[in-house]
Amino acid sequence: MKFNYYALRAIYLHEMDRFRRTLIQSLLSPVLSTSLYFIVFGSVIGDFVNNIDGISYGSYIVPGLLMLTLLTQSISNTSFGIFFPKFNGTIYEILAAPISSFEVVLAYVGAGATKTLMVGVVIFITSLFFTDVSVKYPLLMIFLLVLVSFTFALFGFLIGVLSKNFEQMSIIPTIVITPMVFLGGSLYSLDMLPPFWQTVTYFNPVVYLINGLRYSFYGVSDFNIWISIFTMLLFLVICVTLVTIILKKGYNIKN
Repeated sequence: MKFNYYALRAIYLHEMDRFRRTLIQSLLSPVLSTSLYFIVFGSVIGDFVNNIDGISYGSYIVPGLLMLTLLTQSISNTSFGIFFPKFNGTIYEILAAPISSFEVVLAYVGAGATKTLMVGVVIFITSLFFTDVSVKYPLLMIFLLVLVSFTFALFGFLIGVLSKNFEQMSIIPTIVITPMVFLGGSLYSLDMLPPFWQTVTYFNPVVYLINGLRYSFYGVSDFNIWISIFTMLLFLVICVTLVTIILKKGYNIKN
């Protein structure tokens, strides 16, 4: 079967149109939440925290808050995008259409990643109103933003396929991802932790993502940048493998 560009474009534009219809929820909500973080942590608590690695506290937490937004938004956008057709029964129209599984995944993941990047850009612009932000390696920053958005959008697609109800769909972002971000050095440096908790933090994969993004901003990181990139690529390969297996079996979709 040749590549069905029109079907892919239809699904992609449909998802982007849903983003436009829910603009307040999809865009304004994360902007307000991030602004509150900057006000509470950056402005209030930041006055009582010394500079970290020569960077003001308000500036230091920008990559961590941006990563929090990227992870939660990319997962929720794509998981809801594929779950809702399952919920209302329109998934069978997609399955009956002359479009391959790869094109379906590409359309949903592409739309989810696009929406996440749009929100990320707005969050970045918002941070400029609260603190001084500089980007030392802009190309690396763009690469990491795109890589994280697409990888976790793919992870969100996996969650949406496996979930049987809305409660199951919200478990991973709420109970797993958000705590991992806050415990992954988004608001502090790992050097500020006792030795035992530093060792525990090494087993949190999100800490490598946050440090990689922080390195692209300020050139400082608790880890080598290649560890962060390798961790992200490894998780991408795992997600691609799991999605491929599940779609071939038709689990929770065709049955």
